Amino acid sequence: MPTPDPQDVPRSASILTIDLGAVQSNYRYIAALAAGAECAAVVKADGYGLGAVRVAHALTRAGCRTFFVAQLDEAIALRSALPGATIYCFNGLMPGEAPVFAQYRINPVLNDLGQVADWSQFCRNNSESPAAALHLDTGMARLGLMPEEAEQLAAEPERLDGIDLALIMSHLACPDTPAHPLNRTQLERFTTLTASLPTARRSLAASSGTFLGPDWHFDMVRPGAGLYGISPNAEKPNPLRQVIALKGKILSVRIVDTPQTVGYGATRRFAEPTKVATVAAGYADGYPRSLGNEGSALLGDTTVPVIGRISMDLITLDVSNVPNVTPGDLVDLISPHHDVDALAAEAGTIGYEILTRLGHRYHRHYIEGDA
Repeated sequence: MPTPDPQDVPRSASILTIDLGAVQSNYRYIAALAAGAECAAVVKADGYGLGAVRVAHALTRAGCRTFFVAQLDEAIALRSALPGATIYCFNGLMPGEAPVFAQYRINPVLNDLGQVADWSQFCRNNSESPAAALHLDTGMARLGLMPEEAEQLAAEPERLDGIDLALIMSHLACPDTPAHPLNRTQLERFTTLTASLPTARRSLAASSGTFLGPDWHFDMVRPGAGLYGISPNAEKPNPLRQVIALKGKILSVRIVDTPQTVGYGATRRFAEPTKVATVAAGYADGYPRSLGNEGSALLGDTTVPVIGRISMDLITLDVSNVPNVTPGDLVDLISPHHDVDALAAEAGTIGYEILTRLGHRYHRHYIEGDA
């Protein structure tokens, strides 16, 4: 993945490269996999940390017309960038927010019967209300109508009076583990519940769910993490393109010997002369603190271990096996050979968290995709 000319990078910044062409490629791959269903896109959490507006514009050029975010403020910001798109807000309709949804033409995802009642009343009093989605809880126990609420709604469909019901959706709990029995259970629950409700388009699968097969596709799939290169199934090779690369700028190189230690807490003591490189990245930049004495990076073709604790602004690496390391050199913290999922595994977390925590002190270099 190309990086900008070092002369174009301000001062001592490390470099986060974001390949929008790879986002487009992943969108087209998933859309082809779900052929026959619309492929929407989830750009919540600022496009999984990569810039929601930049990502959404690239996805629009790739053919995407429907977007999902979590919060209403995210939806409003996206609306200003995408005036013609369909935008859904997962977190639903809070008291007093209906006029705001209407003003910005945001489609609420209705998560309980109270929200259904509030939106129905608003729509009956306002003829130009946006469409809405109905969220069914089929096994996550977070948001969405509980099964007994869905059954009550099926028995009393007049509760939906005035609502332009564009979508009925649910969300899978274990799609990244294809053999998990809950995947089939949720599919059966969703099929049963939607059969008793008014006719609308249906959506069950997000990124990993799309890879479970056509039974889970229905009328729309809603990929999120897969668009950004996260593996849909940890047990198989990742078919998706990597979207980001993170290069840390080396600020200092020194030889340290016993009895010295490095970093806060003196957690790493040197038993012999060791060449230590200090890099401009830290937990304030989203590089997890749990990687202290656990993580690794690549300097050229050589894997170099993280030594000592991760601090707010800096990490330290043992570069003893790499000749000719100098300040200003770049080390690969995330790359195609040590990707987001690999870094997450070292940190004891998931790729989603790595992406969404990426800080804004990095110099962000975007590779534009197709026009």
